[in-house]
Amino acid sequence: MAKFIFSMQNLLTMKEKLEEQEKNNYSQANLRLMEAEEELQRLQDRLLEAQEELRAEMASALNVRMIRRRENAVEIIRMYVRQQELVVIRCQKELEIARQRLNEAMKERKTYEKLRERAFEEFCLEENRKEQKEVDELVSYRYGVGASEA
Repeated sequence: MAKFIFSMQNLLTMKEKLEEQEKNNYSQANLRLMEAEEELQRLQDRLLEAQEELRAEMASALNVRMIRRRENAVEIIRMYVRQQELVVIRCQKELEIARQRLNEAMKERKTYEKLRERAFEEFCLEENRKEQKEVDELVSYRYGVGASEA
């Protein structure tokens, strides 16, 4: 039997490498999103702590200077939280883009794999036809040689 050679094997190999690259990009985007969400959670926790400190300061003796400092700290942390929320949104968008690119790369690879499967099936059918033709020729030859001797 002849050896099967897929004419677009180099394209299939390239698509597999591109898919692997997109998987890596997706995992990196996912990692960045997770880190941004953790940072947001840390800032939100810090905001709650600062708000609690402000309430405690207001409940104790009226020290206007300390109350102002606590209010400023709360506002600064709120600003950081808003900025981090924007970072999280940006990371979510990057993750979605990476997911779409990964899906596209997987579709392309699967398309070439299907083409390869079809080409292999056609190759097998052609090989079977050749074998059948050889068997028919052999039978015809044997029948012809046997008939001429009789």
